[in-house]
Amino acid sequence: MVQTIDNALKNQSTTPATSLIWHSLTPLGVLLMRDARPFSPADGSWAKGQFPPMPTTVFQALRSALPHKADGRKRDLEFIGPFLAQEKDGKLDLWLSTPNDLLAITQVTITSSEEEELEVVSRHWHRTARFQPMTSNGIWQHIQFASNALPDDGLKPMATPTVLPEGESISNENAQLAHNERIGSRLPPWIRASALVEYLQGKSLTYNPDDFHDNPWDAQVLPHIQMQSDTRQVKDENGYFTEVAIRMQPGWKFVAGINQTIEPTSVRLGGEGHRVLVEALEKLEDWEKLEPFQQPSQETNEYSNTAYLLTPGLAQLNPEESIYSIYPYSWKDSLFSCTGDRPVLWGGMSKFKKDDQPKDVAYAPQRAFVTPGTVYRFKQLPSEAEKLLPTNGGTWLETLQTLNYGTLLWSRPNV
Repeated sequence: MVQTIDNALKNQSTTPATSLIWHSLTPLGVLLMRDARPFSPADGSWAKGQFPPMPTTVFQALRSALPHKADGRKRDLEFIGPFLAQEKDGKLDLWLSTPNDLLAITQVTITSSEEEELEVVSRHWHRTARFQPMTSNGIWQHIQFASNALPDDGLKPMATPTVLPEGESISNENAQLAHNERIGSRLPPWIRASALVEYLQGKSLTYNPDDFHDNPWDAQVLPHIQMQSDTRQVKDENGYFTEVAIRMQPGWKFVAGINQTIEPTSVRLGGEGHRVLVEALEKLEDWEKLEPFQQPSQETNEYSNTAYLLTPGLAQLNPEESIYSIYPYSWKDSLFSCTGDRPVLWGGMSKFKKDDQPKDVAYAPQRAFVTPGTVYRFKQLPSEAEKLLPTNGGTWLETLQTLNYGTLLWSRPNV
């Protein structure tokens, strides 16, 4: 269920592919995606999971459907995904992580009560704005960081936009709020690809409930019980534990790109033998709209140096240590500000075991991956800006590069 990253591309080249063929992965039932934490029924009875799955897991599922070459030559594979997709009215829409710097802005009506206290009546959010980097110093003085973790002039935290006094007009809708506007509830975690295009163009999104979506799946608890032989009693050891499975809502599936066509088939995805139906797509129109944003803009404007993380990234905090954070040491002098969510810990099983203990389970290193939807704002473009990945590494880094971990989309207002 948890698969090692280091061995994901065994006997394969990391030569980039010229084109990707998109495939849909439709669950045929529930999916059981264990996370990187070791689990044993003897140690605990509740096993949670990681969903959506990491790219490595889906890549290995698709690779299992490819024909093996008898001559043993290396296969050149490239992969990107998985991404959520919704099939509705004969159209397949791509859904991605909502940018972490987006805010829902609500219009309010302010009235005076008999006690001369202000009563605020909120309505549904009507547009979006973005967190803005603060310019004051000393913001991080009460937060513990390594002495060399931040740039010399500080990493600017993101703050809510400024509320203007009544009568003043908004000059920048992303940086300012009208006097009757307030920060509303948090936006849903998924954004339609067409709306993300508008975001990357620097636009403020107006209210459209069809552009955002809550998690399109439900959790299902699966109890596992093993009985003692010839009795009606549960075994004392390893007799009972539960796992959390995922059931995607009707019409929802995954899409992923790989540079080979896979004939319609079903493959195992995750644990307990659960399967998905794999079908090749003629094209993915939403992806074609996102392709122009894979390169930074050469123009100079407020959001031209803003990058959105599309796939899980890995940011090494120190070149000498395997410690990972939200931003890499190589961006220390270029990064102005960033906003993201808690990291995803991911490791897996390893094929290497101690010779004297062949029955022991061996684990690959766990790494803290930066979550998709993280947003970076730069003072100037860094020299290493192609992907959010370490600059040095071994086979495991080649694996991440080939699976397109750390892919960035750049704001380009005139695209």
